[in-house]
Amino acid sequence: MTREQRLAQDRLRDMADSDEDYGGGGGGGYEEDVLRGRAPAYLSHAGEDFTREDLARSDESLYERLMESHRASFGRHYDPRTRRNRTQKRVDAFSKQIETMADAYVSWSAATAEGGLGSSYELSADAVVQETREVLVVDVFSAYHDNLALIAGDRYVSSGCVRQGWMPVAPWFPTVVITLRALEVYRVTNLRCPRLGIQPFVRALCDLHGVAPRPWLASQFSVAFDVYLAVRAVIDKRVQVALGRDTPNWRLKNACPACLYKLEGEPHLYIPFMYTMDGNNSLSRHEIREKEQVHEDGTTVPGASKELGDDRVVPGDYYLPREEVNKWAKEGLEELMKGFVPGVENDNDQDGCAERWQNMKEDVTARAWGMYDETGIFPALCRHGFVLVVVDMVKSGELAKYGFSVTAHLFRVLGEVAGAYDIGCKFGKMVNSHPLLSKLALDNNFKSLVGAFHGHGHGRRCQLKNLTTYVKGVGLESLEGCEAYFSKSNGLAANTRHASRFHRQQAITAYMKHTDAFDTYQSLSLVMCSKYRRALEIKATYGALREAMRDLGVESREVFETWLESEKTYLRTLSREPLEETMEMEYYQKLGARHGRLRSKATRRLETQRRHALELHAKALAVVHDLEVRMGIETRWSPGEDKWDGAAARVEKRRYRRAIDHLEGLVVSRMFELAKCHMSGTGYRLRKHIAKALQARSKAIKGAIAKYNQAAEAMEPPRPTLDWEQVVECAFLADFDLLRDAREDIRQEPWALPAGRAAMDQHFKLLRADEEIERLNVEIHRFVTYMRDEDNFLIRQEDRLREEGDEGMVHQVRLVRMERGRFTSLHMSRFVRLSKAGGFTGDLVPGVSVSRERHAPASEAEYEQDEDAASDDDEEVARLTAGFINIVRLSSDISAEAEDTQDS
Repeated sequence: MTREQRLAQDRLRDMADSDEDYGGGGGGGYEEDVLRGRAPAYLSHAGEDFTREDLARSDESLYERLMESHRASFGRHYDPRTRRNRTQKRVDAFSKQIETMADAYVSWSAATAEGGLGSSYELSADAVVQETREVLVVDVFSAYHDNLALIAGDRYVSSGCVRQGWMPVAPWFPTVVITLRALEVYRVTNLRCPRLGIQPFVRALCDLHGVAPRPWLASQFSVAFDVYLAVRAVIDKRVQVALGRDTPNWRLKNACPACLYKLEGEPHLYIPFMYTMDGNNSLSRHEIREKEQVHEDGTTVPGASKELGDDRVVPGDYYLPREEVNKWAKEGLEELMKGFVPGVENDNDQDGCAERWQNMKEDVTARAWGMYDETGIFPALCRHGFVLVVVDMVKSGELAKYGFSVTAHLFRVLGEVAGAYDIGCKFGKMVNSHPLLSKLALDNNFKSLVGAFHGHGHGRRCQLKNLTTYVKGVGLESLEGCEAYFSKSNGLAANTRHASRFHRQQAITAYMKHTDAFDTYQSLSLVMCSKYRRALEIKATYGALREAMRDLGVESREVFETWLESEKTYLRTLSREPLEETMEMEYYQKLGARHGRLRSKATRRLETQRRHALELHAKALAVVHDLEVRMGIETRWSPGEDKWDGAAARVEKRRYRRAIDHLEGLVVSRMFELAKCHMSGTGYRLRKHIAKALQARSKAIKGAIAKYNQAAEAMEPPRPTLDWEQVVECAFLADFDLLRDAREDIRQEPWALPAGRAAMDQHFKLLRADEEIERLNVEIHRFVTYMRDEDNFLIRQEDRLREEGDEGMVHQVRLVRMERGRFTSLHMSRFVRLSKAGGFTGDLVPGVSVSRERHAPASEAEYEQDEDAASDDDEEVARLTAGFINIVRLSSDISAEAEDTQDS
């Protein structure tokens, strides 16, 4: 290394070797380094500078005292702050400035409204710049240094950043800012692809900038993004206040325009409002804990939580607070199933569903998962898919308190509702038995809870009562929206699994709000049109039903209702065996235990266990004596007698019947679900692939088939056995539920024959199709009216705010109007095409809503008292209606031309 290279390296390291090294030739290097703080100033007691040779001859102690004093006065000071509360301090600091930042955001948004996110900020000519600061600006395609101009009126540096289109990463003295367009790009992209987290997005920015990934940039981006969402939440709140929509539960009461925007003079629906709810454990969140503790007995206990929380609360009313949910925990559970409220339907008969479904068992639902804090979400959706409310499942599975809290909240806010739950057969009884919920149900004309989604997996008795096909007023609605919703929302799991509690709820709430506005609302007309066409297709099969009725000798469709009741009665008798037959079978089994004459190997194994439990042969004999006394038997039965053989046949038949029940619960239920998903129409190779997958994963199914085969072979005469391939094929093509032997041979009953069952099912489908068309006619009319009223109402509010001189808020209200208004022509073109189909009986002319909120008069009193104003309003409604219909026709013509062009 040459001397010049060594001197350059020493200067870079802020080291000074001699006076010559500092450019004694007049370069001013030493003085420059002292002024810039890169080197200490060597001063004598007289004040002049002196060289290191002079230091050697001076008082060393004086020099050391001077250096110590310098370090004490100007050295690095001790920072008493800790990292444990840094998040809360930052949140508190931004909270003080959030309103001012929201004002700046409104100004920036209005200023860039014409050019959009691509426009650049321009300082107004009359602005008085008081100070400028250099900051690093991180944009989408570049990062650069720029001057932050603080003008008169900027209360904070952060508000000055927002006014210029930047979001600071620190509350008071930011040196790095993120552009609002970069944050908006990530927000929109993340909502469309929930799996995209901040870290990969920031790394993508670094790739676009052509630099290596910056580890700290992800943290800075996260801070800026949180503040950006907080600012947007403040502005949303202001917009709601300006529109008069800040009353409690306003969003819930207006969540779905098709379900809740009621009109004057519309027909009353038997079930005014339907919702579905279910739990989903995909959006669970790991809790940060200390190392687990191991006790002396070898058991391990999760360590204490060490999460650093803050007091931020997610804005909006999607979430029910945990405190509200916990009010329903263990409340009245001791007396829950002991008695039912008078006047509510009571059904204490056991249908076997509690043994089939894991989330019905208290020992399963009450189990806490130690590694998670939130174990999932429990939402409620309307029948069109809009989110009504959601709660967090905390350290547990699907407990009753989650369904209770959601049901009670909907009762209070919406009134007369009917809900669906995959364990609705049991949950409905729990609601009717709960002292508080039962009162709310009676007060709000609560109809019933129907067992939806897993309906075909429930027992047949449960299906006949709760399956939507047989429930009056439900229409063709399957109420399975939760599972379809979960299939999309599960994409959030990658980013929420290890997030904080606040960030998890923030991500879930933002996703729900975006999905409601841009997915569910956009497809609302498509869903209703599809349901309408499906109902028309079912109604077109009425002729086939008449032919089937003629072949079956059925004169009236009311006969099918009788068949359904006969089936219910038959299944009810199967659930309770006659006492006399039960005692005879028990007597036979005890005698068989004494004589050792039971037949099958499985029975011998069970009998061995029974003998081990009784321990002595005399105990079995004692039981026989007791049964003989109770049954009045004077001569003991022996093999070969009629009573012995009859009891033996009944025992084998019961074993055979129970084996079929078990097989149905494990196999047929799953296959029906696959059939509902149109898997039955798949090709041969795909069905074989599904069969192999189920066979490899379901040992319980194999055991059920083996048990059935043993029971079938023991029957007199032996019944056909089954293998895996036969079970899969039969599950796709047959109905196992009733084609079985029982105490009463019902195989020749009309409702048990395949043709009779098909006709009965078609009858109920036609009933539900009529109900569906009636409901859709109401919902389509509501939705058409809502689109007109909402657009007119927001236009009037824009004019009012413009007259008040609030241009910033005018732009925000315009954004709200454009958010849903962009889909109006799409919705109307779909409805117009539907109206041209044969069988459409709806009305596309807007009506008059029951709520006066969106009406032209300023108040309801004004609307009722001033007849002249009412007359003028009627003319205005007629004019707007005519204009609205013209827009509809125009959009329909444009859509038709587009379709013709595409076809050509």
